[in-house]
Amino acid sequence: MNHKKQLTAMLVPFYLGEQQDSGGRTIQKMWTWNFEELECTHDYIQWLFPLPEPSAFNPNAPIIDEDVIQAFQSNPHLRQNLLRSFIVMLQFYGLQRHKSNDGKIFVSQSEDYPNRKCEWVCMFDHNYLRITRILKCLITFGLENEAQAFYECLRQRQL
Repeated sequence: MNHKKQLTAMLVPFYLGEQQDSGGRTIQKMWTWNFEELECTHDYIQWLFPLPEPSAFNPNAPIIDEDVIQAFQSNPHLRQNLLRSFIVMLQFYGLQRHKSNDGKIFVSQSEDYPNRKCEWVCMFDHNYLRITRILKCLITFGLENEAQAFYECLRQRQL
């Protein structure tokens, strides 16, 4: 099995908490990282939010295929863990996810937003690439409502 296929095969077990990523880290450990670790570590985002195309920045990033997409779309535990990864990143950006009584998802600024925005709301910041990756991954794996809510929050220019 070639290296790229090995990385792809590692993704579902990684997301289920059964295997480490190519850097020897577990998803549970990544969920506990502080904001500095999330900002300064650059090779984890492709594991938390994998895509079907190769990363231009991380040669050890998994590339998802139809089997991985089907696994996420059919396994509620995988989607729940993806949601947890999303919430971790929202906190990093100073945002928060809400669910209304009728089930609609919203993303809005958190109390910590004024402190967090200085880390990423600026021209040419690498976090914009991360946000694009997050949105694409959420849509691909079946969390379209979260992606739409996140996009609407960003689009409102209240950031």
